[in-house]
Amino acid sequence: MSFIIRPYRRFPVVCPVAYEHWFQEGQGTVWNVSSTGWRMSGNVPLQCGDVCSFRVILPHYAVSVAAGIVRWVRGQDYGIETLVMDGTAQARLGKYLQGRMKEL
Repeated sequence: MSFIIRPYRRFPVVCPVAYEHWFQEGQGTVWNVSSTGWRMSGNVPLQCGDVCSFRVILPHYAVSVAAGIVRWVRGQDYGIETLVMDGTAQARLGKYLQGRMKEL
């Protein structure tokens, strides 16, 4: 297994997520977040390369991602890279992450 340095800091969270893949709707939990990606688990199986949409309820903010691609799978855990997010969602996520940076 190779070691990769991530360009963006990840922050641990425990937040509910609702996601869709094709015509299936899933529920789960987001475990960490960065400005470009998410680690989540859920009850609808996903595979590497799958594209899904999802809505996360972060503390104080709801963020919708129109499209994210599954980059890795470990059991029911998924690494999702954000592909498409509207300006409002980007601003909310940015504000949340800035707040978390101030906690450090």
